[in-house]
Amino acid sequence: MQAVTQATTEFVKQNWAPLVCGFVVVAVLPLIVGYVVLVERKIMADMQARLGPMRVGPHGLLQPIADAVKLLIKEDIIPDDADKLVFWLAPVLSVGAALLAMAGLAIGPAFQIAQGINIGILFVVGVSAMGIFGIVLGGWASNSHYSLIGALRSSAQLVSYETAAGMALVCGLLFAGTLNITSIVQAQYDQGIWFGLLAPVAFFVYLVASIAETNRAPFDLPEAESELVAGYMTEFSGFRWSLYFLAEYTNMIVVASVATTLFLGGWLRPFPRTHWLDFIDFLPPLLMVVIGVYCLIRVPKQPVRVQQLFMLAVAGMCFAVAVVLAAPMLGPLLKPSLASAMKPFFEGIHGGFWFIFKVGAYIYFFMWLRFTLPRYRFDQLMRLGWHFLIPLSIINVLLIGIAMIVGQYFDLTGPSLLLTTIPASVIALMIALFILAVEQKKEPQQQPGAATPDSYA
Repeated sequence: MQAVTQATTEFVKQNWAPLVCGFVVVAVLPLIVGYVVLVERKIMADMQARLGPMRVGPHGLLQPIADAVKLLIKEDIIPDDADKLVFWLAPVLSVGAALLAMAGLAIGPAFQIAQGINIGILFVVGVSAMGIFGIVLGGWASNSHYSLIGALRSSAQLVSYETAAGMALVCGLLFAGTLNITSIVQAQYDQGIWFGLLAPVAFFVYLVASIAETNRAPFDLPEAESELVAGYMTEFSGFRWSLYFLAEYTNMIVVASVATTLFLGGWLRPFPRTHWLDFIDFLPPLLMVVIGVYCLIRVPKQPVRVQQLFMLAVAGMCFAVAVVLAAPMLGPLLKPSLASAMKPFFEGIHGGFWFIFKVGAYIYFFMWLRFTLPRYRFDQLMRLGWHFLIPLSIINVLLIGIAMIVGQYFDLTGPSLLLTTIPASVIALMIALFILAVEQKKEPQQQPGAATPDSYA
């Protein structure tokens, strides 16, 4: 017993930082997901000229807490003919894969659970792809036709778009020359350009594929309410249903983080090596100050005392965050000897801000598409993946490889590599237009006045 205790103590001493990061992810992420859902509902309400959740808490800000409590105390129903063990394990597998994928991500240079892992991107992509097993097993174990069809749709959809997403990631890895998360971001700093600018077609392919991988509209066929009630989640209720919900939004954060790391510079600010643009470092604290001032302006307009106090509290939090963001910059200005000591704090705090800001913008684009585009038919979804995205991604990898060979021959690096990658991207876009034209000719022409064919018949 004493040996086990001693070994455990040594393990905790050596790995306390990853353990703390892991605890923060597991404990805080469900709360973050709840408020991401609230933001999504508020954005949807704003686009539809209504208010959204307003009853629970000031401006509905306690709605995620109420939803979590409701799901926890709801009756847990398991169908009589379901495979109870698999039915119980399926949502756990989905959310476990999503949370485990977070271990390989780096939210800034100072926050990473699996530090120094040499196959970082490969680990994240591989583990997140395991979430499909939870969906398939959940649909099969439910013993329901709706659930089974949703699970089969999901498996076909994820297999199809994983191929396109993987080929898109290859383009970024060609520029980085490594799978290590930190080294990928450092390569973008050293080359002075984001890989999304060098390979815009690859970034577009990954963006579309990531929407399909996370079952988000307009590619939410596995849980299409109008056709399958709720798809593979039809027979799940209460806490088990919330695990699937948590897995979906965690996967959104994962794919957004991968895109940010590989194509958008990770935790680097825009133009990090251009010193005459160093005033960009003051934008994060300035943004928080602006939000705090806006909250103070809105205080007198709140109809209830508790809402006024809450707006004051939000304003105080914004000002406190602004002070934290500004301290690493103002310290060296007031006392130059603190420059070297404050540099790690500056990189960690501001790096985390820029990373979260980019991930938030990526997720906002997901929400924007959900409230803008109608749902695809399943045959359209498969045609888009196999007939358009996969050929385009393969051709784009070949063109990017040729552009890099030409760039090495003429000794082009960094932004000068655009001289070869831009023509490659233009050729890829021309090939994409050609593929679209060919696909349009293959579609059967409908006679005027004829009934619309049923693609499921």
